[in-house]
Amino acid sequence: MTQSVNSSRLFNASCFALITTAFSFSIRAGILAQLGTEFNLTAAQLGFINSMAFLGMPLSMIIGGLVYHTIGPKIIMQVAFFCHAVGIIMTIYAGAVGGYVGLLVSTFFIGIGNGCTEAACNPMIADSYSGLQMSKMLNRFHMWFPGGIVVGAVLSKFMTDANLGWQAQIWVIMIPTIIYAVLFFGQTFPKPHIAGVTSIGENLKAMFSPLFIFIFLCMALTAISEFGPQQWTSLILSKSGANPMLILALVTGLMAVTRFFAAPIVKTLGSTGILLGSAILATLGIYLLSTVTGPTAYLAAVVFAFGVALFWPTMIGFVAQYVPLSGALGMSIVGGVGMFSTAIFQPIIGGWIDADTAEKAAQGLTGDELALAAGQATLSTMAAFPGILIVAFAFLYFWMRGSKVEAAATAH
Repeated sequence: MTQSVNSSRLFNASCFALITTAFSFSIRAGILAQLGTEFNLTAAQLGFINSMAFLGMPLSMIIGGLVYHTIGPKIIMQVAFFCHAVGIIMTIYAGAVGGYVGLLVSTFFIGIGNGCTEAACNPMIADSYSGLQMSKMLNRFHMWFPGGIVVGAVLSKFMTDANLGWQAQIWVIMIPTIIYAVLFFGQTFPKPHIAGVTSIGENLKAMFSPLFIFIFLCMALTAISEFGPQQWTSLILSKSGANPMLILALVTGLMAVTRFFAAPIVKTLGSTGILLGSAILATLGIYLLSTVTGPTAYLAAVVFAFGVALFWPTMIGFVAQYVPLSGALGMSIVGGVGMFSTAIFQPIIGGWIDADTAEKAAQGLTGDELALAAGQATLSTMAAFPGILIVAFAFLYFWMRGSKVEAAATAH
């Protein structure tokens, strides 16, 4: 007798897999200084270690999308578990496997595991639900990335303050890894509910549609609008009079809550309404962060958080809903370009900070005043990312409404 699909258990397993991804980001960030001291690494070497995660993740996302309908999400998640487990253990015993090289390889393995999670879970959730329910569950799934980062960051700080070694912190990442493996074990996975979606030829044909290409290009900007300011928060806002880590916790916490309660927002605004509203709020939030100081920066962070909270899951959900024949490959390609964009723009943003610092120094600014002025100038430049999206998503909003495409889809 064929076992029925337990959508709830599969969804919970997916959430723990994404928590593993989030922990790998936040806990590794929390122990970075300890790794530098332990292995006598330079800042550049630490940067290369971090970049391995951004390399492995989009690579496995795209490959996973290509083979999703051939080998299925079960095998992809088995690969994810293997890579997460190997990466975690190699990190803990990095001293015995080459030190710096061991950390590079272990982080790459973890990045592959993270990418496999995205490649398998997004289409699996899309196949488990439909219409507004699908958008709701994708948002709740993606809630656990910012939510997991908050939890992981708090755990890392607590364990560091308690003088627990960095190895113990890495072991913590193994907890959600084992939980998702147990939850996935023995389960039946859902079949695609769109005819033709299992054909790579049909996927590629759908991906060459104007709508998919439009979303593909926009994803590069939505991803950097979210991750750009967050990655540089500590450096840019360190002299603003606000606590950078508190701002980061505020942003990620609000993102998690917003994604959890996204269902009524999706029902009211629809995907295109959310994307347009998000672009407006993200632009306003980054602009405010580039102009205010002191406690007002926390208000600016709230606006920014509401702006970027629904960007990523809505973009993935939009592809699943409106370009369904692109299948798992389409969702993985869109997610992959978001990660590649984040990696590509990081050194560019760093160059902006250097240039703005030199420009402000030439104007006679020094010390904290120089750091603040340069950081805020860079943030004002970053506001161009969501600023461009306001125009793009306004066009998408009125075009979709005019063609009644979204109205018909939302009605189901």
